[in-house]
Amino acid sequence: MNSTIESLSLINRGIRNYFTNRPLSISLEVTYSCNAHCKHCHLGGIIKDEVTVPPERYGEICRQIQPVVAQVSGGEPLLRKDLVEIIKALHRPNRAPVVVITTNAALLTKEKYYALREAGTDQFSVSMDYPDERHDEFRRIRGLFGKIEKLINELKEENEKAITLSCVVQKDNFRDLPKIAELAQKWGVRINFSTYTWLRTNDKSYMLTREDLPEFREIVKKLLSFKKRNKNFFASEYVFNRMIRFFEEETIPGCRAGDRFFIVNPDGRISPCGLFLNRYKSVREMKKDFVKTNTCGDCNTSIRANCEKPMKYLVLDNIKRN
Repeated sequence: MNSTIESLSLINRGIRNYFTNRPLSISLEVTYSCNAHCKHCHLGGIIKDEVTVPPERYGEICRQIQPVVAQVSGGEPLLRKDLVEIIKALHRPNRAPVVVITTNAALLTKEKYYALREAGTDQFSVSMDYPDERHDEFRRIRGLFGKIEKLINELKEENEKAITLSCVVQKDNFRDLPKIAELAQKWGVRINFSTYTWLRTNDKSYMLTREDLPEFREIVKKLLSFKKRNKNFFASEYVFNRMIRFFEEETIPGCRAGDRFFIVNPDGRISPCGLFLNRYKSVREMKKDFVKTNTCGDCNTSIRANCEKPMKYLVLDNIKRN
């Protein structure tokens, strides 16, 4: 979204939602089936007879909630044969929300990319854990890294490729983060970083330890220096500082799940986040039952890290990014 009208729509909705306690972002989990079996995730495999709502229902929900960002995720959303129709149901020309598809990209072809862009997709968030074929083994999809590289290099955009590489920072890959940032720059796409959470698999072995943090702080300095030189970098100094804090304390208090952000399940019911699938029928029911009693602080995922920023950093980070 690049026009002045679109930018004003995002700014106006962001300010309104922030001060009226409405969500900044929602994640539409259109399926929990997935073609990957990632080591850091609790999902994987095909769910038979999964109950899903039709595309128009996701559109209705999005118009009711009116988020700034509508993330289409899963599972693997490209397993939905009606994904183009889902995107069309969410898209509003020259208006919020920004529509983002989160994918491992194993099923993403050049033809699907352009079809989904035409339907209204603003950005593809493509998972990237390593700057080489180790990514294949981590996601358990043979040849995945090479496929992503080939696809991105085949794309020709007048302004920029609508792809952000999204890297989950964990113990086994944090030393590779500068290389991943350089790879994104080489491919002509953006890069974002978020924090591993053990809640998905109850495996804390991927968490950075306090012994790792001095080295990680130096790597963060390198990344922020890289960010100053390149416009393709999304994660801000504020986000990295929260990331360090999370790894150091193993918690971030004050979670705003169900408030600043939440998810819509494949069946259309609502949950506060992907780690607490309570499946409420309405936002009001979720706020009454979950939000008022939520004391969880065990994650710092990308949707949480960006939605919980103070207004100062929401504005500054987006100005600097653009």
